[in-house]
Amino acid sequence: MADTSDFRNGLCIEYNGKLFTIVSFQHVKPGKGPAFVRTKLKNLETGKVIDNTFTSGVKITTVRIERRPYQYLYKDEAGYNFMNSENFEQVSIPESLIDAAELLKEGQECEIVYHAEKETPLQVDLPPFVEMEVTYTEPGIKGDTATNTLKAATVETGATVMVPLFINTGDLIKVDTRDKSYSERVKK
Repeated sequence: MADTSDFRNGLCIEYNGKLFTIVSFQHVKPGKGPAFVRTKLKNLETGKVIDNTFTSGVKITTVRIERRPYQYLYKDEAGYNFMNSENFEQVSIPESLIDAAELLKEGQECEIVYHAEKETPLQVDLPPFVEMEVTYTEPGIKGDTATNTLKAATVETGATVMVPLFINTGDLIKVDTRDKSYSERVKK
């Protein structure tokens, strides 16, 4: 058992019978009344983020989780198949546990978060940025870099990403996997 003084970003807790990770927290000591902790909790099953307030000092149940390195292999009707980078064991993960599944490419390194006591996968974490080749987009205009106008581009995995007007088919771009947005063009 732990209490609210042990809160930190990324801590996994059991709350109302479900598993949550702490996205952010803030200790608040008002001028009147008891202190409390304002938190944003992400449900590991649904991915939904909720706001919650805990009274300072309340006991919470922490859950031990492990991050294990895996390599993405392929997708089939059973789900997404990964190989453990340490012991070469293969595991199939359903799409619901992957935040940005459309940005996975074969051979990509990922981390799978496991519930340590139950040995069940909770979620798949992609690296923060991935490099993708643009397979199709409308032709760009040379020198058109001054505006913030975006256009749709299809990348090698089939995902659609909004990119600036100067990006062309065949360009290599860096994509942020957390919000599926364009980050920068990569020099070849």
